[in-house]
Amino acid sequence: MTTKRRRPECEPTPVPHAGEDPLHNECADKFPPNRYPGKDVLVGGKRFDALQVGVRVLWEIKTHRFDTYNAFIQRMTILEEVPLLQEERDIAEACGYDFIVGVSTQAHKDALLQQDPRLFIVVTGCKR
Repeated sequence: MTTKRRRPECEPTPVPHAGEDPLHNECADKFPPNRYPGKDVLVGGKRFDALQVGVRVLWEIKTHRFDTYNAFIQRMTILEEVPLLQEERDIAEACGYDFIVGVSTQAHKDALLQQDPRLFIVVTGCKR
């Protein structure tokens, strides 16, 4: 048996939650559930909302009230989010992690998948 060491930047480092949104942070801590409650995790130079307990899965949580946005704002939100999610997915995969996006609604999931069907997205139902 050999022990394969990860690159240092791929080791998960707990860091304080970046946002000042308690409902978002609560969702990120409880939904996956987060290996580091009350913390984000830094991997590959990027901050993720959660590292799931017991598996190598990094999560990005979106708690937008997407369904309440008009069509223009929905479109702009998706166009802004998708490149960032793709970047996070690529970093996670390069470091040997799976990557899941958690969204509050089915409409948000559907809109993201229209732009990138390779994203793995779960509807969390988390409210804001």
